This record gives sequence, C-alpha cells and structure tokens, in this order.
Amino acid sequence: MEFKNVTATAKANLYFDGKVISHGIVTEEGDKKSFGVIFPGEYYFGTEAAERMDVTAGECVVQLKDSEETTTYSAGEFFEVAANSGFTITVSGDVCEYVCSYLK
Repeated sequence: MEFKNVTATAKANLYFDGKVISHGIVTEEGDKKSFGVIFPGEYYFGTEAAERMDVTAGECVVQLKDSEETTTYSAGEFFEVAANSGFTITVSGDVCEYVCSYLK
C-alpha cells in the first residue's frame, strides 16, 4: 500500500510496552490513517471513530467487542470496527503489519 502527498508524523505511538508501534499520516484529501507493526500477543483497542484495518503483512485473529466470534485475517484482507466500540487482536508467530483508516 502506498500513499502520496501526505503529511507524516515522525514520532511513533507506542502501545503495550512497545509491542504495538504506529505512525500517523494525513492524506492530501484530509483523511487520517495510521500504520505500523503488531508483535505477537493479545491486545484490546477501543475505538472513537469507525476504523478499517487493512492487514498488509502477517496474520491476526480479531474479535469485535460484544461478539463471541473470532476471524482470522491475512495480508490483503481487512476488517471494520464501529465507532465507540473496540476489538481484541491476537498475533501469533510473525509480526502483523497494518494500515488503519479512520472512517467518516
């Protein structure tokens, strides 16, 4: 995935003792995105805005808030999370890389 003409934030956002690392960008159209790496482990993220998570490398298992189901996503696949919700993401083995788009 490639983005042109963006404003990038060089400072990384570190979560869970550095096991999740992300950087932010804003596209020319004003869309906000973050991208990064998730190291093996299980993590819960709450959402304010609706999000689309594109898996760009590796694999993860996702359980949306208030759901019993889990779904596995691999590179080239995505999932969406509603605003004011959340999800648990589990990475086993290799790292998982992602691009998160904040939906309007």
